Amino acid sequence: MEGPRVIIGGTVRVGTTPMAVSQGWYKPPTGPGERDAPPPPHVTRILTAPPCAQGAFGRCYKLTDTSTGKVYAVKIVPQARITRLESRGKVEREIELHCHLSHRHVVGFHRHFADRDNIYMILEYCSRKSLAHILKARKTLTEPEVRYYLRQIIAGLRYLHQQGIIHRDLKLSNFFLTKNMQVKIGDLGLATRDEQAGRRRGVVCGTPNYLAPEVIAKKGHSFQSDIWALGCVMYTALTGCSPFEITPKQEMYQCIREGRYPTPNHLSPGARDLIGRLLAPSPSARPSLEEVLEHEFFSQGFTPDKLPSRACHSVPIFALPNPISKLLKKAGKVLFRGLPCQEPRAGGSSGHVPPRALGRAGGCRAWSPDPSPVSAADAGWSVEGAVRSVTRVLSSCLENMPLAEYNPVQRLAPPVLWVTRWVDYSNKYGFGYLLSDGSTGALLADGTHLALCLRPPRVCYCPGRGEAVSFPRSAVPASLATKMGTLLFFSQYMQQKLLEVRPRGSAGRRVTRPPLSAPQVNFYRDHTKLLLSRPGGGHLLTFIDERRVSATFPLGALAAGGCAPALRERLQYALDMARCL
Repeated sequence: MEGPRVIIGGTVRVGTTPMAVSQGWYKPPTGPGERDAPPPPHVTRILTAPPCAQGAFGRCYKLTDTSTGKVYAVKIVPQARITRLESRGKVEREIELHCHLSHRHVVGFHRHFADRDNIYMILEYCSRKSLAHILKARKTLTEPEVRYYLRQIIAGLRYLHQQGIIHRDLKLSNFFLTKNMQVKIGDLGLATRDEQAGRRRGVVCGTPNYLAPEVIAKKGHSFQSDIWALGCVMYTALTGCSPFEITPKQEMYQCIREGRYPTPNHLSPGARDLIGRLLAPSPSARPSLEEVLEHEFFSQGFTPDKLPSRACHSVPIFALPNPISKLLKKAGKVLFRGLPCQEPRAGGSSGHVPPRALGRAGGCRAWSPDPSPVSAADAGWSVEGAVRSVTRVLSSCLENMPLAEYNPVQRLAPPVLWVTRWVDYSNKYGFGYLLSDGSTGALLADGTHLALCLRPPRVCYCPGRGEAVSFPRSAVPASLATKMGTLLFFSQYMQQKLLEVRPRGSAGRRVTRPPLSAPQVNFYRDHTKLLLSRPGGGHLLTFIDERRVSATFPLGALAAGGCAPALRERLQYALDMARCL
């Protein structure tokens, strides 16, 4: 049912409370510099109750310009609530700061006006409400979603800091979402300029369980206080609760001073490490906004380009992200089907040479599904076709699978090649990965693919579809020096800083021929994994549980005898994800 409507012009009625507004005080802005010009007296506008949001001094309502159909948000601050000079100064400072801001991740400010009863601020309308509303419906958010939101929040916050503004009240309820799921930082009611914050060191303001240690100690707010609040926001979004509980307050303040909070085991190592850095008790130990974006939490895994509106109430299913999807389409033949490696001509020429079969002397450690290097079927291969095949296989398995309490008895060895670690710098360098046999590779930003194979030690390079050459490590052409440097950087980073997820019980096994294709699904919550392979005639499913113990089953056995609910749930999720690709 449509909420009650009220008219600006004559008498405004919000809910059941009438508020007099002088006729003709409001007109939508017609230019960036026009904020207070009075409109003709016949202009009327419509508000919709109940309020969109409520703050310390006022409430926000939806406002529709009936002459244009444009929708705004209007923040109404009753004059009676700001009778004290200090309170009035806060509202005036909010207007003074906000009206000069213009950034895609900061709520837009259109104009303001006042009458004897209220002060009105006309703002950008964010129809998806706030991240607090989403978390209330969802309980927790996934790490890709948090990366998506944080990147935009950091962009908006960096703009505020560049303008010399400290927000001082960053929290989920002050991050608003547009119809297109774009994040906007809003509610600058407690914001101040950096130099003013320095002069008022004894001031403590903000939401209690988001306050930084230096603020509690009355040493004043700073840009680093906003960084601390980002850590609280990230923790809350991933766990569903604040790192510092509100009761009792003095005990909570002591935990804040010490940077002491529960550390959930289900978070990824990168997430735990970044939260720890953001919530460092010493302001100088916290990272800058640029350093936050360079942290492994953002470089490992992926960040969606966009989120569907259903993410407001349910877990989204992520498709291949761009630009990674573009890189995978170009290098997909290598990853799914395998490409033979060519030896360069004598003298270093890399012209067309009849390629050698995979696994033979002088080739890289890769595989070829067919005796001939490139067949007509290979030429027509695509990622989309491989996804359709996976979807068909999983769908057939789940449709016929009976209910069961346990998995079948495992009697098979797992496939040898699968991704154990990865790092995503696709926005600048590329996507690096480490395979279970120790080989590393990089899908580079220009669409080429470079791999460092261990047995035998070779460097394999795929400049384009249907092309592949290999070199001894000591004979890599000078033209590939920069790309080789990127690959070695990825390799060193993954070896030293990322947690390896090699399945237990697989050490010592040596399989000389990897499976034809091994699509892999990683689950962020418990780090379990699914691998679908076809080394011979039938499909095999390898499941790596949260203890890193692997088990491999014929897919036909699962379809006939069923599997444990945990595995069945993950199979269904993998199928749903494949259908979205």
